[in-house]
Amino acid sequence: MGNATSSALSKEILEDLKLTTKFTEQEISQWYENFQKQCPSGRISPEEFEEIYGRFFPDSDPKSYARHVFRSFDTNDDGTLDFKEYIIALHMTSTGRTTRKLEWAFSLFDVDKNGYITKAEVKEICQALFKLIPKEDHSKLPEDENTPEKRANKLWGYFEKKDNDRLAEGEFITGVIENENAMRLIHYEPIKH
Repeated sequence: MGNATSSALSKEILEDLKLTTKFTEQEISQWYENFQKQCPSGRISPEEFEEIYGRFFPDSDPKSYARHVFRSFDTNDDGTLDFKEYIIALHMTSTGRTTRKLEWAFSLFDVDKNGYITKAEVKEICQALFKLIPKEDHSKLPEDENTPEKRANKLWGYFEKKDNDRLAEGEFITGVIENENAMRLIHYEPIKH
């Protein structure tokens, strides 16, 4: 048994995670044990995160998307994810309420973290999303979404902004909630075979 403090999850963090996510104390503790095994340092590097992410996408190239996801959850900008950031990442990408999810999506698209999204940033994320789609599914995409540029143009169109305008978080969330297609375009959905 090493020092007890690092192996047990602090009460504060546990309470905090129970409030901010829908996970139970048991689930959180179980994940913490696994986290400790996989990441004895208590931190996940971008490379480790890419590897974890890669297991979910064996047929495509999730590297650049994983990098963006990592950036959006590294809230203290220290280049690693701690357990709390990691659990919140899991929660947001799996369960999370719609508004919380969209707040996260906004931070995913806000590549330079300046509080606004530009069309160039939308393009960058659309390129990363595109790489998640297995090659053999590219031909099944609608004509107006079958390249990252087309996808970005279509998505940007829902916000009724000029090409050089910026999009604030509230506008982004409203635009996505009001357009089912925009909701679909901001994340990766496997094509139903």
